[in-house]
Amino acid sequence: MSHPEEHLQSFILQGKDCHLEEKIKIDDTTLRDGEQTAGVVFANQEKVRIARLLDEVGVHQIEVGIPAMLGDEKKTIKHIAGLGLNASILAWNRAVKGDIQHSLDCGVSAVAISMSASDIHIEHKLQKSRSWVLESIKTAVDFAKAHNVYVSVNAEDASRANLEFLVRFARAAKEQGADRLRFCDTVGILDPFDTYNVISFLRKNVDIELEMHTHNDFGLATANAIAGIKAGATYVNTTVNGLGERAGNAALEEVVMALKYISKVDLGLKTELFRDLSEFVASASARSIPVWKPIVGANVFAHESGIHADGVIKNPLNYEVFAPEEVGLERQLVIGKHSGTKAIKMKFKEFAIDLDDDECVEILKMVRKHAVESKRGLFGKEIMYIYKDYLAHKKAGGEKLG
Repeated sequence: MSHPEEHLQSFILQGKDCHLEEKIKIDDTTLRDGEQTAGVVFANQEKVRIARLLDEVGVHQIEVGIPAMLGDEKKTIKHIAGLGLNASILAWNRAVKGDIQHSLDCGVSAVAISMSASDIHIEHKLQKSRSWVLESIKTAVDFAKAHNVYVSVNAEDASRANLEFLVRFARAAKEQGADRLRFCDTVGILDPFDTYNVISFLRKNVDIELEMHTHNDFGLATANAIAGIKAGATYVNTTVNGLGERAGNAALEEVVMALKYISKVDLGLKTELFRDLSEFVASASARSIPVWKPIVGANVFAHESGIHADGVIKNPLNYEVFAPEEVGLERQLVIGKHSGTKAIKMKFKEFAIDLDDDECVEILKMVRKHAVESKRGLFGKEIMYIYKDYLAHKKAGGEKLG
């Protein structure tokens, strides 16, 4: 008789392309959309360092910024493009020849040409017509392809665009030689079901590579990125730590690990560098990494609850899908209000102290009392102070504590 988990695994893998590992590419935009986070500015050397780190991790393409901003931005982009990194270097542009020329000046290997696709943007932001949008795309793509660079046409606000017009938008880009279409859920309004449907629709109606650019306004950026991949998109726009406009973008570390362990698609990135990368970007952006941050947060492999700690002590797979070392973290047994005797015994073994069961029970009472009073887990020194108090109480012949 088969087990339920076997049916689930069969369902997850159903229809999986065995070559997805080779097809799916990460285009990281930490240096462009990530830096567009309100209040975030990367110093020039920080941008260079982040580019090097992303390349070391193994992302396939790095969106380095906007050369048309000129000044230090253009100089830094040119410097990064000249580093000889393995990753393709892509620069962002409006559908304007002048912008694209600034990107070409920098020696990048790819350009992103961004144009609004929704009627809301066309009427109220651009104050133009659909036909003007299509002509602008054609002119910009023609100019870029004449200079032999890879071209991504970004359909801004695609998630609110008329589907018939979105197909015309994509076909116009393809006919002029664009290499891919970036589908932008600019205001983060899609759910994974709608994402799957719209990307499937585009795959059926336009023969062009698709990229997912998802925002996290409703907490669905990573889920929508994965849904788009399942529907046939082959590129994913990510940012380290989920930086980006408003609530941010799909996080690099979340997308890569979700693909690996949920979708069973291993992109081969050096995920053991994720925590170091996240820490550097957090420092450069003056944004701390929340302890509860998925994948790289300090609490992802921290266990306090007695039941959970006991399970992890017996076998980490009871409560961990992958080893902490795989993303550059370490497992922690937190001693606090919810700890159990097995966690106490294990913790004291770290101090080369073997407690018997009665000692564990008595010390646990003291630990819980102290944790409630301090409203947090306890540090190693505090645990040792408690142990010393316990020994002194025991030596004095005191009654059992509690």
